[in-house]
Amino acid sequence: MKAVTWHGKRDVRVEQVPDPALKEPTDAIVRITTTAICGSDLHLYEVLGPFIGEGDILGHEPMGIVEEVGPEVSHIRPGDRVVIPFNISCGHCHMCGLRLYAQCETTQVRDQGMGAALFGYTKLYGEVPGGQAEYLRVPQAQFGPIKVPEEMPDERFVYLSDVLPTSWQAVAWADIPPGGSVTVLGLGPIGQMCARIARHLGYRVIGVERVHERVEMARRHGIEVLDPGRADVAGDEIRDMTDGRGTDAVIDAVGMEAHGSPGAKLAQTMTRLMPDRAAAGLMQRAGVDRLAALNQAIDIVRRGGTISIIGVYGGMTDPLPMLRLFDKGVTLRMGQAHVKRWIDDLMPLVTDPADPLGTEDLATHRLPLDQAPHGYEIFQKKRDGAIKVLLKP
Repeated sequence: MKAVTWHGKRDVRVEQVPDPALKEPTDAIVRITTTAICGSDLHLYEVLGPFIGEGDILGHEPMGIVEEVGPEVSHIRPGDRVVIPFNISCGHCHMCGLRLYAQCETTQVRDQGMGAALFGYTKLYGEVPGGQAEYLRVPQAQFGPIKVPEEMPDERFVYLSDVLPTSWQAVAWADIPPGGSVTVLGLGPIGQMCARIARHLGYRVIGVERVHERVEMARRHGIEVLDPGRADVAGDEIRDMTDGRGTDAVIDAVGMEAHGSPGAKLAQTMTRLMPDRAAAGLMQRAGVDRLAALNQAIDIVRRGGTISIIGVYGGMTDPLPMLRLFDKGVTLRMGQAHVKRWIDDLMPLVTDPADPLGTEDLATHRLPLDQAPHGYEIFQKKRDGAIKVLLKP
């Protein structure tokens, strides 16, 4: 089959690889009909190379048609249309019982000290072959795959793999009071959906973004967005808009590669020049993130408010302004999305003919799988208006 494979910094290729096969009685094989490039994939493209092996298959936002199931898989069968959550969880362990599916104890990557395994996402998360491919082996298929209706286009459902539950969790974790306000930092795919979900739930939403096309998309969906040139002074602007207090909550949808933070950017660049083993060890012990967005969130949030961090961070020695956090009484919530926890909330919205979350107005590019390298390049460089790229195997 064809699959998107990693070969180095900014070097992904579409290659012929062996077809997947059932290995465990809880496996399924799914023929992929749509798969997406995630902002998290760009971290592999740019920063997290020391943790990924050459030839690893990328991708964790797939959906498709079930081709084959193991003998212990009963809730899906060949011919079913399914979405695959990006985290691999069993549904019956202690953590799954708490609905903390991203911490599943059955698939936890204990040798790396990490949570549940993820599709297509480095040795830190199990090095499981990903879904940017024609076919995907799905472990723990007795629980993970989500059946979706036969009608309506893939774009209604593919975001249930990651974007929508991640965004829903970010809003839920933000603990916005009734009638309250939230700032969303970064209006990439996750930020767009965070803003739309928060607005749908009745909150005041203020977006902060530097890229014109992302600003225009958010405004198209009724989101209040600062002019891109005001992003650096967002704290002052937002206090002026909220009686001098700041918003009740802030969602950081940017993460480790924030604009700015030149010192941390230099440190990340230097690790990429080291041999992988040395670089991986240094990043796990002394890695730093570009914290401009998180520091901005701390500045913007009102006293006693909540910061919900959904952008990916990977540093181990990040300097945080603890005096500021403590004095303001800020609550921090963060972590990988527990995908299946939020599906019951989201399914009525994605199947609503009115499309209240605008799922069909998120993808800016729909490319054949063979053009995945081009998709990665324009997404990473924010060229050609790229906000969300879908691949069609």
